[in-house]
Amino acid sequence: MKLSETWLREWVNPQATIEEIAQRLVMGGLELEVEPAVDTLPQGVVVGRIVAAEKHPQADRLQVCRVDVGAGEPLQIVCGAPNARVGLNAPCATVGSRLPGGMEITQAKLRGVDSSGMLCSAKELALSDKSDGLLELDATARPGQPIGDYLRLDDHILNLEITPNRGDCLSVLGLARDVAALFGVNMKRPNLPPAVVVGDRTIKVEIEDAETCPTYTGRIISKLNAKARTPDWMRERLRRSGLRCIHPLVDVTNYVMLELGQPLHAFDREKLSGTIRVRRAKPGEQLKMLTGESVVTEHGELLIADDNGPLALAGVMGGLESGVTDATTSIFLESACFAPEAVAGTARRHKLVSDASYRFERGVDPGLQRIALDRASQLITEICGGEVHPVSQAGRSQPEPVNVRLRHARMTQLLGHEIASREVEQLLGRLGITTRNEIGDTWLCRIPSHRYDLRLEVDLVEEAARLHGYDRIPARPYLAALAPSQPAEGRRPLAAARSTLVSRGWQEIVSLAFVDPRVQAALDPDAASIAVDNPIAETQSVMRTRLWPGLVAAWLHNRQRQLPRARLFETGVCFALRDGAVVETPRIAGLAAGDAFAEQWGKKNRPVDFYDLKADVAALLGAPADDYRFEAAPDAALHPGRSARILRGDRAIGWIGELHPSAVRTLDLPEAPLVFEVDWPAIRDAAVPRAQALSEFPSSRRDLAVVVAETTPVQALVDCVRKAGGNLLQKVFVFDIYRGEAVGNACKSVALGLIFNDYSRTLTIDDIDAATQAVTQALSQELAATIRH
Repeated sequence: MKLSETWLREWVNPQATIEEIAQRLVMGGLELEVEPAVDTLPQGVVVGRIVAAEKHPQADRLQVCRVDVGAGEPLQIVCGAPNARVGLNAPCATVGSRLPGGMEITQAKLRGVDSSGMLCSAKELALSDKSDGLLELDATARPGQPIGDYLRLDDHILNLEITPNRGDCLSVLGLARDVAALFGVNMKRPNLPPAVVVGDRTIKVEIEDAETCPTYTGRIISKLNAKARTPDWMRERLRRSGLRCIHPLVDVTNYVMLELGQPLHAFDREKLSGTIRVRRAKPGEQLKMLTGESVVTEHGELLIADDNGPLALAGVMGGLESGVTDATTSIFLESACFAPEAVAGTARRHKLVSDASYRFERGVDPGLQRIALDRASQLITEICGGEVHPVSQAGRSQPEPVNVRLRHARMTQLLGHEIASREVEQLLGRLGITTRNEIGDTWLCRIPSHRYDLRLEVDLVEEAARLHGYDRIPARPYLAALAPSQPAEGRRPLAAARSTLVSRGWQEIVSLAFVDPRVQAALDPDAASIAVDNPIAETQSVMRTRLWPGLVAAWLHNRQRQLPRARLFETGVCFALRDGAVVETPRIAGLAAGDAFAEQWGKKNRPVDFYDLKADVAALLGAPADDYRFEAAPDAALHPGRSARILRGDRAIGWIGELHPSAVRTLDLPEAPLVFEVDWPAIRDAAVPRAQALSEFPSSRRDLAVVVAETTPVQALVDCVRKAGGNLLQKVFVFDIYRGEAVGNACKSVALGLIFNDYSRTLTIDDIDAATQAVTQALSQELAATIRH
């Protein structure tokens, strides 16, 4: 939001520079920047009045104008602006003047005719980015007056970023209240006389849902001058606030919104029929907005409607058919209060962003409607003439009071600093909060209606602290009784898992939990998506069920920037629906693509494969290898022959593999990356290392080459050997796999290394043979394995 310094000082004028005011506001919790109204003040530019205009003898599009600049004879100026005409007041740059863009005006001759100056547009004075002709000034402007003085260009703009809880500051009135409170001065409210009611016409108004619209007021203003023009002082204030002039009636509603913080809307009275109702939309109702877009209601949006149907989306935007035009001579002026929850989401759902919805979503003072209506009525009659009729009102006239208890002891405890009781009452009084002492150092505080954000005791503590001055609260060591606890040795911190991957060349990313439903469907087709009620965009409209969508997006982003080799991982929460409830699961996921090694001279490169990724995942799991198993299994998002389920014992904890070809085609990926994902709680607990003496006796090794069916998993062989080997078998590992004619097309030969040892004695040949025999028998019986000779 942008506001003019001169406009603000009409309401509150502390003895401080604009920089000091800005600094105090920043320390009071409002973020803002100060910038000049114009970068360079125009020098030598005055108000000029065209007193005569003739066609240029040598050019059809030029006119020779006589311009009164308030000094002696009128100047002769050649002008090509289409709106140059007799009686027009416009900025005139005299000979020797310098414009903001650096142009210096000199005596010139255009097509053989002398020109002693230049009539200026808004763009040439750096007041606008574009313009279609001369900047037209009011008829009351005095020729010869410096344009900087007439438009009061020696001004500053306060560019504020208002946090969602401070909707009360979205106006000159609201900002003036805060400045007055921070500086401890009185606010001098300008005299805003109400409009004089001379007519007797009214329109009946009704509210069908008092919770969403506690107050609705409006009145008819008739016999308006359709040719009226918005005065220059209002045009300039709107321009400096970032709003363009549209129509005098619309400009007044925008001006009052900026001045008081109350959005208003003007309907063309002749286009209304019957009673005005505030109601919920019925499914399928249509409304063409002022932007030209059509809206179809499907979510019970709050509407303003008459007997013929919808007129406006309440608190967001008016309809095109009932809007004012250049021919409007009678209006129904609306001033209402809509609950934030009734407006929030409607603008985003229909992609309609307006200054009104921005304010209603943050909360508008429920006691301001009648005041704003009278102020707008007075300005409209001042500019457009007309007759003002009585107010039609529905709902309550005054908001219900809100009381909050504040304990002085609790304030001292929260701040770590004591503010005297009398000062607390004074500070809160500056904000319009009345206090009444109860038992002990406790106040019952009545909150003004414009402060939606003050509902808890801690809110009042914060208000007192910011007015007291955060810089006046001394820094002290925090006094607390801490009882540090020893973390369980077997529980790994998440940072340790991250460090493991980073040490192996991986990089961590952070992505949004909102993902594209199309990408989600490709990477987790079996999961039910959880839709976001008010999505930021269509590509972020569902909650992620896996971490892979964010990883794929990050990989593609980097690949497009000539970084094809990727080792990316993310830790985050995934969301799933179980029995109608949303379940959150912390997970770690990764994506590998490109070459197996970084570019180098000492080793021939190759694409990363399943076993490269498996090695990194095994390091991440961080527990004895016997705790985890990789079992070939299908997943809808992974290649059926290049994927595996990760198990810890009998519990499935994750997946690893290459993306399914159909997912690669659907997402138009340049290649199929390798991915993994594991549940963090399932791998967080690791076995505690236990010291054990080394055996003093030699170990013995026996190698077995067994022939099994091609479909038999190697892990099944290892599990069978461990089970049958007994206590003497210390280790089993695979050191070779052979496929070929010697074993047949449907079989493979797996070479196993068995290490036998005992801690109490040296094993004999008979001991080792007996254990080996038990292993071979188990392999034969359970897996139909035969010894390869």
